[in-house]
Amino acid sequence: MNEIAQLNVFTKENVQELIAIILDEAKRQGASSAEVDVGINKGFNIAVRMGDVETVEYNQDKIIEITVYFGQRSGSASLSDIRLEAIRSAVQAACNIARFTDEDTFSGLADRELLAFNYPTIELAYPWELSVKQAIEMALECEGTALAKDKRITNSEGVTIATSSAWTGYGNSLGFIGVYPVTRHEISCILIAKQGDEMQRDYSYSVACDPSLLVPIQQVAANAVDRTVRRLGARRLPTCHVPVVFAAEEARGLLGHFIGAISGSSLYRKASFLLDHLGKPVFPSHITMDERPYLPKSLGSAPFDNDGVETRPNVFIKDGVLQNYCLGVYSARKLGMKTTANAGGVHNLFINNGKKDLNGLLKTMDKGLLVTELMGNGVNILTGDYSRGATGFWVEGGEVQYPVEEITIAGKLADMYGNLVEVGNDIDYRGNIKTGSILLNNMMIAGD
Repeated sequence: MNEIAQLNVFTKENVQELIAIILDEAKRQGASSAEVDVGINKGFNIAVRMGDVETVEYNQDKIIEITVYFGQRSGSASLSDIRLEAIRSAVQAACNIARFTDEDTFSGLADRELLAFNYPTIELAYPWELSVKQAIEMALECEGTALAKDKRITNSEGVTIATSSAWTGYGNSLGFIGVYPVTRHEISCILIAKQGDEMQRDYSYSVACDPSLLVPIQQVAANAVDRTVRRLGARRLPTCHVPVVFAAEEARGLLGHFIGAISGSSLYRKASFLLDHLGKPVFPSHITMDERPYLPKSLGSAPFDNDGVETRPNVFIKDGVLQNYCLGVYSARKLGMKTTANAGGVHNLFINNGKKDLNGLLKTMDKGLLVTELMGNGVNILTGDYSRGATGFWVEGGEVQYPVEEITIAGKLADMYGNLVEVGNDIDYRGNIKTGSILLNNMMIAGD
């Protein structure tokens, strides 16, 4: 154990041994069962701004969550120190909590037959052989390219490059210990444009498991410039009801609210507008939504969920009808159902798309609003009320006419989902939810 505590570089075997030691300690202190989540991350990030290096940060983090059970009473503790005395202290704290909590008949480990003892290997680890010096040079080149591209770009909020390698692990006292590696790399560029007295800010970024899939820095710079200068001259709109296109990166959040509404915690608390909707239409009949957890080089992939249950492809929407809720072991028990291996969320959620790109959707819409950024958190999953600040572009004749700002878009999620016209083929793969731009046939725009 002391040897593990001194390590700077971890292997799968080291992480497995660490989990086993913690589980043994929980048993030694009297727990009837226990589970452990481990995340060990190592990497660095740098940031430059206006030609100067602002930050260089190395990180090596260890996050360990321990849950112990005394029958159906549970207690949890977390730690980052993996010395034996720290582990003993954390386990003792979890045990003390468990001894004084009320029993919960739904708590406990997943049934043994559900655990991912033969979990698949997914290619998710692609270290970036990048030195800090090289990262700084790349960031300076990205920023320099952006500042030189358009004279209206007068300032920068910085270019950031980050890289990390991590081990993700879960184990429990039923004999299951699973560990797999993941890498994550990111480039981002934030710019400020000025025209007269007006200033606008926007950004571009690229993120991937495999550095070879990152957008080249020259393109990140060009995208950031284009996004920023096109916001100049923004106007407000009069209050109206019009069709709305959510650009792909904002459409992702729209589907995220759907997942929140079918998630177990919202359902067993009776805090979802989709309560009792299983087997009922939620989207139009041309919409299907499914998750694909085993995609290589995808940040949303995982061989098992936070309960140690083996992930699997799930279909949530078929022909517009809700097929499954999004459940982990605890919420499934509360609802009298079976887990869908979604403790911790979905893994690569896809919505079926049509043949049109964003421009094609704008032509279909003809007249309305293209939303490119949303602000605020005005979404109520209980009622389905949706109201958020937005910026974007006014569209007429299927063409962008001018940028708009300081508006609010509002509606009911049930109506928004039911009135989904089309999904574009411009799929944004950067998040766990993979979707193209989404056209809705009517929303309220609150402006002047």
